Amino acid sequence: MRWNIFDRRTRLELVGLLILVAGLGLAVAIDLTATDEPVPALGYEVDSDSAQPVRPDDSKQYLRSMEMYNGKTGVLLYELRMWFAGLWRGRALARTLYCLTAAASALVFLVARRLPPDSGSDSPRE
Repeated sequence: MRWNIFDRRTRLELVGLLILVAGLGLAVAIDLTATDEPVPALGYEVDSDSAQPVRPDDSKQYLRSMEMYNGKTGVLLYELRMWFAGLWRGRALARTLYCLTAAASALVFLVARRLPPDSGSDSPRE
């Protein structure tokens, strides 16, 4: 396939479409096959009918000692880091990939739309 038969706008639109199809296809595949991984737990809290995992940051003693050594900003940054790390596991990864794919392809389509038309697109380059 000869790329010089297409102008820059069409090439960018094809790239945007390729990003969209590949990203959404991968996100659907991950969404269908992924399971939510269990949370690393220190132990389990048993109710009458189920057992819930206890994470380290669920305990008041852990959060208090973290605040004592790192301050409130340290606790906030730890929670932000745990949230961000959770975006890259299981079904959350599929949702993250949906959003990143949509944003990347929209950006490419926007750039393609704002490009001026090629002046020499009729004659092939040598």
